[in-house]
Amino acid sequence: MESQKKYQPTYSFEVFPPKTEQGAEKLRIVCDQLMKVNPLYISVTYGAGGTTRDRTIGTVLEIQKAGINAAPHLSCIGSTKKEILELLELYKKNGIDRIVALRGDLPSGMGAGESGDFRYANELVEFIRSETGDHFYLEVAAYPEFHPQAANSQADLKNFKRKVEAGANGAITQYFFNADAYLRFVDDCEKLGVDTPIMPGIMPITNFTQLARFSDGCGTEIPRWLRKRLEDYGDDLDSIRSLGLDVISAMCQRLLDEGAPGLHFYSMNQAEPVLGIWKNLGLPGAELI
Repeated sequence: MESQKKYQPTYSFEVFPPKTEQGAEKLRIVCDQLMKVNPLYISVTYGAGGTTRDRTIGTVLEIQKAGINAAPHLSCIGSTKKEILELLELYKKNGIDRIVALRGDLPSGMGAGESGDFRYANELVEFIRSETGDHFYLEVAAYPEFHPQAANSQADLKNFKRKVEAGANGAITQYFFNADAYLRFVDDCEKLGVDTPIMPGIMPITNFTQLARFSDGCGTEIPRWLRKRLEDYGDDLDSIRSLGLDVISAMCQRLLDEGAPGLHFYSMNQAEPVLGIWKNLGLPGAELI
């Protein structure tokens, strides 16, 4: 973890673009609440194959105009170089200087032959660097428990290194519930000569059924003891959230104590769960919550 200790801790949130005007209004309220603690930025997700492209752009620009630093996700699968370049120019024009560069997934019904001009995230990072120089701070994805499609752990680590060597400034991890997985991943990266900031991605626990489905799909392990405890609560959401708050807060504190360069919270367009963790940790601005 020595590579991470040299970075001043920063804190950020992620939201997704709403589908309805009602959802958009709710997100405005959520962003106002998140802004009280002065996060470094709020990132906005991008659907598989650009399926939320217009909604992502609209959400990003609205957040930026509200005085919050916005960081759009940009997925390359299904995109052409021309389309990516148009987005980069739009974001530059609107004062955006941070991007989360991802490979992304093929949307349902799209064949491999329709995947566009890019195959992997390192190609996207390299393209952004070649077209825009150092204008954008680029973050990429990292997988402490390894990408579910990776052939093996070493292949996944080498893939991550390729993204860094292509020009990534830092990384945000997939969420996890085992701090040791993150700590070991960072140690393994250091052995490969990678010392860019690797930001732990933090998912609050609010709904076990939904969380289990997400986790099974992305390869995140819910420790057996935690899964059993959450299962025991059934539909008792208050108890699930109370346990989740305690468990995630304790994990975050350990990560920070070990030298993590900050935390990136997956808000799921809700302010209360992530701000509850923020307050438990006593992070900057916690007194304003």
